[in-house]
Amino acid sequence: MKELIRVENVTKQFAGHRALDDVSLSIPQGSVYGLLGPNGAGKTTLIRIINRITAPDSGKVWFDGHLLAPEDVAQIGYLPEERGLYKTMKVGEQALYFAQLKGLSRAEATQRLKKWFVKFGIESWWNKKVSELSKGMAQKVQFIVTIVHEPKLLIFDEPFSGFDPINANLLKQEILALRDQGATVIFSTHNMSSVEEVCDHITLINKSHNILSGPLSEIRRSHGGNIFEVDFRSSREELVAALGAAPCTLLDASASDDEAVQNVAASTVKLHIPNDEDIRSVVEVINRSCELRSFREVIPSMNDIFIRAVAGSL
Repeated sequence: MKELIRVENVTKQFAGHRALDDVSLSIPQGSVYGLLGPNGAGKTTLIRIINRITAPDSGKVWFDGHLLAPEDVAQIGYLPEERGLYKTMKVGEQALYFAQLKGLSRAEATQRLKKWFVKFGIESWWNKKVSELSKGMAQKVQFIVTIVHEPKLLIFDEPFSGFDPINANLLKQEILALRDQGATVIFSTHNMSSVEEVCDHITLINKSHNILSGPLSEIRRSHGGNIFEVDFRSSREELVAALGAAPCTLLDASASDDEAVQNVAASTVKLHIPNDEDIRSVVEVINRSCELRSFREVIPSMNDIFIRAVAGSL
């Protein structure tokens, strides 16, 4: 897959604090790339380097096959975590101002902005002052201003902060639509459920280092630990006895409330099967001893992986 951004051995120091230490990563074109990490890990510093707000002390950043240059900033849309609109200006006037700074003519900017205002249902805000808007309303305007010039690269730093679930879902759908139209998105957040919903690839930065990178689905599966959940209907004691000689370890078991009465109920167990080649034989043992309802691998959440990685126990 062609890459849009490549970061090579980037290091950045601030007054005795090393914000980034030899960080490298590759961002595929046309993907949503999650940039994750705890507070102070170095994510915002890396974003500012990619956006040419600051420069690395050492290392290189490549953009679309060439070293990142000042003119590439016109192909980047950046929505920082620290929001900022001029409160005394009217919404439409300010949106036009920012769009023209990105190289659009007034006519083209007006046409595109009007389309987005209608799409977001905020066309009535055009002549309102920014000071009249709620935080969520202002964020919608800033989102539109970030994407209106249709850049190759979009950078969103905590874009859902302050949004209710309905509007957060609206933005998620628009981010995915922009990706499908060819844009590359860097998505920085602490919300791991959002990461699972929108990201194709991730990098996890901790203590200034890149400690985990790759396609999201592969990372989740590779850290699953071969844990499987089994739903069945039978006497649980019979199943536990049958599994005693199987190449697996019973981790836990739960049953419905009426099992105490009839000892035969829909139940769930979790198993650890260390070797992939033993999965089939374990399923056969379960199938012979009870009514098997489902057998599925337990894939860890990104929240679990995040906590384990940062704690050093991944």
